[in-house]
Amino acid sequence: MRLKKWVGFTLSQPDWYASLIIQDAGYLASSEIYAYDRAGGALHQHAANAAGGSPVLPAELLESACRFERGGYRVTYAFSRASARHRIEIDIAPTAKAPAVRGALELDAAAATAPLSVSSRLPGGSMYTHKAAFPASGVLRVGDAEVVFEPDRDLAILDEHRSLLPYRTDWVWGTFATSTDTGPLVGANFAARPELPGEPEESCLWSPGRCEPLGDIVFEPASADPSAPWHIASRDGRLDVVFEPEGRKRVKHNLGLFAVDYFQLFGRYRGVLRAAGGDFRIEDVPGVCESMKARL
Repeated sequence: MRLKKWVGFTLSQPDWYASLIIQDAGYLASSEIYAYDRAGGALHQHAANAAGGSPVLPAELLESACRFERGGYRVTYAFSRASARHRIEIDIAPTAKAPAVRGALELDAAAATAPLSVSSRLPGGSMYTHKAAFPASGVLRVGDAEVVFEPDRDLAILDEHRSLLPYRTDWVWGTFATSTDTGPLVGANFAARPELPGEPEESCLWSPGRCEPLGDIVFEPASADPSAPWHIASRDGRLDVVFEPEGRKRVKHNLGLFAVDYFQLFGRYRGVLRAAGGDFRIEDVPGVCESMKARL
């Protein structure tokens, strides 16, 4: 019951923010997707639940598939080592609250960032995570809107997690990536959570051909206003960015022994990454920042 597993993607495209996940909390499995139209200011959300243990979440992603299917809701991922191409497929019927979301994206693993793979002990638990950013091509249709992904511009950021989380767990996390003028991807993944001394953290800089460890991340919202900017930095200054939220997705449940207070902000990053191979200044880069407080 303490083993929590998920595989999700943050999708980076200039006109839309989107994110999707397949997750298994043991007692409950679920899948969620949202798409936010920047021009129209509309947030479209779908979610479905299933019995714990029912989604396909393989122990090793490569040469495997992840799948969540319910009536009118299907999300699948396929990961191919041989072709260095991965695939996301979405087929979700319209509801009274949200339009249909359908389409497919192909991810180019040969041009991806170096992966962040971390296995560490936590206070009262343990964590494994695997993350990388991939150039993405294809088309998603959100109702009547066609969202085109161009591989020299748009990305999908993988978030695989398989952890024994403490009963009381909390974290703050963010990520973004972008292509450089010369082609290779740069970006960052960063988190703050209760840690044991000396254990590796879930944070890195992505620079061309490298995944460089980060630590001691500080998240500083300018105020309690949900639209207020966040200053996010590592104490050594190699990550120094400002996140400007444009929208917010929230989940809040209190079921007695089990409770979740979660929100994900989507917006834009600007600042500097000071990597081993040089400094990279970023402006107006899509990304997310989220907070989780839970009794699991």
